[in-house]
Amino acid sequence: MQSAETAPGPRVSIVIPAYNEGVHIVPVLDRLFEAVSLPCEVIVVVDFPEDETVPVVEEYSREEPRIRLAINTYGRGPANAIRFGIDSASAPVAVVTMADGCDDARQIDDLTRLVERGVAVAAASRYMAGGQQVGGPALKGMISKLAGRSLRIFARIGTRDATNSYKAYSTEFVRQVGIESRAGFEIGIELTAKARRMRLPVAEIPTIWLDRQAGVSNFKVAQWIPKYLKWYRFAFGPRMTAAQFQARQSARSQAKKTEED
Repeated sequence: MQSAETAPGPRVSIVIPAYNEGVHIVPVLDRLFEAVSLPCEVIVVVDFPEDETVPVVEEYSREEPRIRLAINTYGRGPANAIRFGIDSASAPVAVVTMADGCDDARQIDDLTRLVERGVAVAAASRYMAGGQQVGGPALKGMISKLAGRSLRIFARIGTRDATNSYKAYSTEFVRQVGIESRAGFEIGIELTAKARRMRLPVAEIPTIWLDRQAGVSNFKVAQWIPKYLKWYRFAFGPRMTAAQFQARQSARSQAKKTEED
């Protein structure tokens, strides 16, 4: 049997949702490929072929075969882009990181290894010892920190930073429980809450988040807070099984089909 060190193919699929980043994504990709030593594939997901990121990534891929562009067909928005990217992943571990350069790519190897060791979700945490958030809206940071710490204390969720999008996931786990988010970046807290409900292990390592130095953030605090609250409450529920999550997915699909009819 081949070990994880020698097995062919990527060990981690790195999913990057992007929206009109254009040339701003180049230094982000440069830092990523400099930092990641594990065999990887990088999937940059955009919502439409005319996105300004497309020609930049296509040019980059001529010199870097590990990167590929994906056009999201699930509907616009970061949640759908992330969902599409994870569904497109060929590795057993998927890491979601942002195109804005705020995340420190040096944690990707360690996050991947945590999932390989058996955790369902490995979080890069701004709020544990050694972690830090530099810049960004004060209100957003305060709410995020309060949510993360209260979930860890009262729901025993396994991380102080449940809301951070920068996480690694077992792709098998994600495909078992599904992703219901369709709007913003609440996928991070959704999947962490689902791991908690399944009583699967969640781990964290420290990271330093640095507010973007170029371009414009697409994070809409007021619009997405209710969606975060939904999954915050969900984390406190009773244990669920994979079969229950699959039944939940089937019920949602059937309800959507009925609405369309």
